[in-house]
Amino acid sequence: MEDGLLTTVETPPATAPSRAAGPSVEAAGGVVAGGDRGGHAMAVVKAYVALTKPRIIELLLVTTIPVMFLALRHVPPLWPVVAVTIGGYLSAGSANALNCYVDRDIDAEMRRTRRRPVPAASVSPHSALVFGLVLGVVSTLWLGLAVNWLSSGLALAANAFYVLVYTMVLKRRTPQNIVWGGAAGCFPALIGWTAATDRLAWAPVVLFMVVFLWTPPHFWALAIRYREDYAAANVPMLPVVAPAREVTKQIVWYSYATVACSLLLWPIGHTGFVYPIAAAVLGVVFLVEAHRLDLRARSGKDGVALQPMRLFHFSNMYLALLFVAAAVSPLVH
Repeated sequence: MEDGLLTTVETPPATAPSRAAGPSVEAAGGVVAGGDRGGHAMAVVKAYVALTKPRIIELLLVTTIPVMFLALRHVPPLWPVVAVTIGGYLSAGSANALNCYVDRDIDAEMRRTRRRPVPAASVSPHSALVFGLVLGVVSTLWLGLAVNWLSSGLALAANAFYVLVYTMVLKRRTPQNIVWGGAAGCFPALIGWTAATDRLAWAPVVLFMVVFLWTPPHFWALAIRYREDYAAANVPMLPVVAPAREVTKQIVWYSYATVACSLLLWPIGHTGFVYPIAAAVLGVVFLVEAHRLDLRARSGKDGVALQPMRLFHFSNMYLALLFVAAAVSPLVH
């Protein structure tokens, strides 16, 4: 999910319509100026897929499916995995499309996001809103009927929290936006567990907290890189309103909290020996990268010179490998 929940750097395929390029999409409504109708249809499909931010959803699913392995302590049946994957994509896609609708003014001001379908005029704001709402309804019904209503309710709660609380309230009002708003990206751990067991337990709560604590250092590293973008859009991300040294200090503290919390899963989730070893090794590397970023800030470097994307990219790998280790560890005897 964009802006801090579970984030990757995106380059959406949808670009601003070109009048010299033959077929054109006007407000996603399907006005074909000429040329190949098949190419026009494909452009429309690509624009709507881009609204769902598929690269972000990949990481969301990485924090959902492995939890099913951990919950069952064996390879889960194929159908529940498929059902959760489809429902999870639709639910997260709904939240992302609604985010594109609400944040269309901000996205138009930022270099990183101005090529998204709404500011690029590939999809109209009204169409994005309707598309997001329809996906939300479909995902809620799909998860409820194909998986269970507890998982469906959790996905709906995550969607509502992301759109109504983070996007519409926190993001534009407080530098702590990503700390509290990041809770929406933690729900996949709960959804994966409940999809497998029909109930909650302490192990997925620990994983929920791992993602919650991981989100600030992950996203603040990205926000350092794109600080000027957020400043231009008047979004008070912490790197916009605080000195780099203060931001990196908080990144270090949250990184320690993330690693400490990740190790709690060993005794609470009875993971086996593979997980704690992987969590410790990954955690050490995560802390090293966080400290290196902090040292660069203390030496007076700022902006791109801080190389914040080193930590950002590793944090994606850290979370993915941590959850994979949680899935594999119970299978190893």
